[in-house]
Amino acid sequence: MGDATGNDRAEKRRKQDAFFDPHTHGFVRVAAATPSVRTADIAHNRDAILKEARRADEFGVDLLVFPELSLSSYALDDLVMQSALLEGVTAALARIVEESRALGSLMLIGAPLSQGGRLYNCAVAIYRGRILGAVPKSYLPNYREFYEKRWFASGRDIAGETIDIGGQQVPFGTDLLFAANDQRGFAVFAEICEDFWAPEPPSTRGALAGATILANLSASNITIGKADERHMLCRSQSVRTASAYVYSAAGHGESTTDLAWDGQGMIYELGDLLCESERFSLQPELCIADVDGERILGDRLRLQTFGDAADAAGRPAAGFRRIGFDRQSRAMDQNGSLLRRIRRFPFVPDRQHRLDEDCFEAFNIQVDGLMRRFQATSGRGMTIGISGGLDSTHALIVAAKVCDRLGLPRTTIRGYTMPGFGTSEGTRSNAWRLMETLGITAEEIDIRPSARLMLENMEHPFAHFNPVYDVTFENVQAGLRTDYLFRLAGQNGGFVVGTGDLSELALGWCTYGVGDQMSHYAVNAGVPKTLIQYLVRWTIQTGQFDDATASVLQAILDTEISPELVPAGEDGEMQSTEEQIGPYELNDFFLHHIVRFGQRPSKVAFLAWQAWKDASEGVWPAGFPQTDRREYDLPTIVHWLEAFLKRFFAFSQFKRSALPNGPKVSSAGALSPRGDWRAPSDASAQVWLAELRSNTPIDR
Repeated sequence: MGDATGNDRAEKRRKQDAFFDPHTHGFVRVAAATPSVRTADIAHNRDAILKEARRADEFGVDLLVFPELSLSSYALDDLVMQSALLEGVTAALARIVEESRALGSLMLIGAPLSQGGRLYNCAVAIYRGRILGAVPKSYLPNYREFYEKRWFASGRDIAGETIDIGGQQVPFGTDLLFAANDQRGFAVFAEICEDFWAPEPPSTRGALAGATILANLSASNITIGKADERHMLCRSQSVRTASAYVYSAAGHGESTTDLAWDGQGMIYELGDLLCESERFSLQPELCIADVDGERILGDRLRLQTFGDAADAAGRPAAGFRRIGFDRQSRAMDQNGSLLRRIRRFPFVPDRQHRLDEDCFEAFNIQVDGLMRRFQATSGRGMTIGISGGLDSTHALIVAAKVCDRLGLPRTTIRGYTMPGFGTSEGTRSNAWRLMETLGITAEEIDIRPSARLMLENMEHPFAHFNPVYDVTFENVQAGLRTDYLFRLAGQNGGFVVGTGDLSELALGWCTYGVGDQMSHYAVNAGVPKTLIQYLVRWTIQTGQFDDATASVLQAILDTEISPELVPAGEDGEMQSTEEQIGPYELNDFFLHHIVRFGQRPSKVAFLAWQAWKDASEGVWPAGFPQTDRREYDLPTIVHWLEAFLKRFFAFSQFKRSALPNGPKVSSAGALSPRGDWRAPSDASAQVWLAELRSNTPIDR
């Protein structure tokens, strides 16, 4: 019994350690280093490189990228051809290799190396006491202030060769890929400065050959606007090659004979800037971020163009030498914290400097889609059920903008509020106030008599004064509302604008067929609940409507989300949606990471914990109310993730398979069977549930 208990404890500890280790979830800790440098002072540069390497090791860095010619310094001119300097570089490399035995980072160090009477500008890969290989620069600038062809030979056609470094023959060429044997998604290709500016950078072929992380060792000087150009190139290359791009440029200490250096370091992943170093710093800089190798591989899996490009390039992986190494197990951080920002709201625009533009774009995608459908139908109006809740509110303000854009009176919209057994006076009042302030054609139909008659015909217990509030009770009301809307649209020569959102479709939180799942045009079908909340808030903050409308919109935002299909309890408490299906902010987080990248549930739990464990940490969307900022512990996250997996994979696909038309809004995806998501209606969720339960340290 004692041994069994001890084994259980050990297994629990093992699972816990694995879960909180970012490596388990495919992360690679990457750093761009800007060490201290002195022109031609190799001993100083060697020690500065080792100092930053030791500092990076304390942070658990897996890949450390130094600038171009960082060992010798870059601005050497003819000094780079001096034998004494080149011999000094070889000796310094030997010292670094020896010191690297005690360090855990794969280091890429810039150094001049000679071979066969030629000199090459190289990136030298060093790991745990050995040189893995050397990559020569392909494209040599020989214009404006650069004259590299005076000193260096191009290495762009070198493949399959070796080079002598201190008496050791090491792989040499532009066909080298440095890859961890024990971690998918940790495969590195190096290029050097000008290679980056070429019409076809060598890193493109490296990515097609399997590199997930592209590293640039650079000594690019700084001029006005050049930093923005580097950002543009890094971002575009990381998007184009579905990769992470690590850029490290020389900084203060390089010769200022005619040039200046800013030490710009940055790391991009799939177009997202993960971190950036301080420019023009007098102190050494380490720009560190955790790159998600699994996310990169998952993105490539879904981008058929990437595979087609590899085929068109002649399957370059076959022509590359894969230099393997074993990443020795070590924790990045004792508490499992990531050095990257995990967005709490992946569907919500978060670029502060372009916030208004992003929200305008999201909102107007819906406006344009609905406007085009209205024009195509040649109808006389749009029919919307107005509940006083978020979804119908958002659909209505989109429709109002359609009328404004087409120069039509807002009375073109026919809004109906249809109180049922659970409708509160607050939401009914908000529905009427909203319709009145927007100036639409507004009416009310009380569905309770019709619902009661239907329940009586069905011999439902509620018809005999028994308080049975089951799914049938709820669906009778939802179905009647939709039935009325379709008949009213036909009677008035219009079409029904659907109000259901992406989050509800993911969870199956809608009534199928003759219910809120169906409409003539589902304008909100590509918009998750968290984005609807934010867009409604944005319309208030940017004055999209008059003050009276803004006041109603704020009141609706302040109301708890409820289907209002069940009468309030004796204490007046209303039916709460989130108590039944989980917080929408968590469900939208799960939806994004599972649908967009196909990530394992245990990794989604890890990411959610990173994002939501502490409300006081990280970045919240601009203007997000302080009172609404919540946090969740791991057991709570896993509980709601299990519920999400059951609903998404097993219970609700048949509803999504029969969706009406509706515009895709976010690049993170939509659930239309004609677009981003196609799945069988009869699948099991067990494989996802089993993975989550096996790999999360939660007592059950």
